[in-house]
Amino acid sequence: MSKTLAKLIWPVICGVLLAIVLLAYLPGLSSYRGTHGALSSSPASYADSVERAAPAVVMISSQQQVNAAGGSPLGDNPLYQQNQASNTPNQPVNLGSGVIVSDDGYLLTNNHVVKEADDIVVTLPDGRVANATAIGSDPDTDLAVLKINLPDLPIIDFANSDTIRTGDVALAIGNPFNIGQSVTMGIVSAVGRASLGLSAYESFIQTDASINPGNSGGALINSNGKLIGINTAIFSTKGSSQGIGFAIPTNVARRVLRDIIAHGHVVRGWLGIEAQLRAPPAEVEDLKTNDNLIITKVTPGGPAAEAGVRENDYILALDGAPMLNPSRALRDIAGLRPDSTVTLTLLRDGKVVMTPIKVGSRPENIAPVFNASESSQSSSP
Repeated sequence: MSKTLAKLIWPVICGVLLAIVLLAYLPGLSSYRGTHGALSSSPASYADSVERAAPAVVMISSQQQVNAAGGSPLGDNPLYQQNQASNTPNQPVNLGSGVIVSDDGYLLTNNHVVKEADDIVVTLPDGRVANATAIGSDPDTDLAVLKINLPDLPIIDFANSDTIRTGDVALAIGNPFNIGQSVTMGIVSAVGRASLGLSAYESFIQTDASINPGNSGGALINSNGKLIGINTAIFSTKGSSQGIGFAIPTNVARRVLRDIIAHGHVVRGWLGIEAQLRAPPAEVEDLKTNDNLIITKVTPGGPAAEAGVRENDYILALDGAPMLNPSRALRDIAGLRPDSTVTLTLLRDGKVVMTPIKVGSRPENIAPVFNASESSQSSSP
């Protein structure tokens, strides 16, 4: 090795080491890194994510025999936009989407896509077609479970919807206007949307990914191709996407799926109370909000009645968690497992009372109630 070459080796090595140090401690020289350490620049393509999820997103057509005056009760609700064709005035065909969630053929879709259908046909992206069996439905969340019998089914992976954040990338996959499977991109605009009047138990993911008639029941996925929600509705005055769409979070859908397969219906907790927002007495200084939930009705013989809960008790907390919102209270109580024991923290005659209650199972003939107005909100958990 010549002396000249030997003199150049050490400067080169030092330069390489310095570059490594600078890239490690000054990442802005290469690309900006966000607070979570991931590169903030968007990938050039989401094709890999779509390729993982799209094979499990199917087209669903369902036919229902109805009388001439019949029709979906959702038809006049601008938040529900279905793509409805018609063979005859008495045989409408609902067109929607669904998601294969297990290799033995279970699918998730919207209840309003297959409600009271006589025939349900599922078409896979690979061209296979199968008749589907309705396993069960849950109108309270607008979800339904179907089953098909085909080999080698693609399935979608679930994400934990509790971890998604406003601003996350969201991709909607479905069958808009029956033109074939399509993918649209947006972000998560909000989480936990409620009080929309769409269903009894609401905690929607809001997205601006374009959702149109026919997308109902399809997949909302994250940038990794995992399912974060079931697309269910849009807010629109024109019948097509205006950038406000709603999806049912996967953690809600997962429980509905599990219960329907195991029991044929969703098992929900029940305390047997009705409540509404009302300002607490002026002399109660330790309440930090303008309004609190006050119990307006206790069902005779129900769990709350058996535990000694009374009308005009204010609900402060459920197992230590504040209960200040009727919609949230409805969901929290429904999420309890029957036969478990919870503690209601109540305010009664100016005194705090801790009341243990054995949770019951919500009777099928008792519908959850959630009404909202400018003056009051009420729930019937």
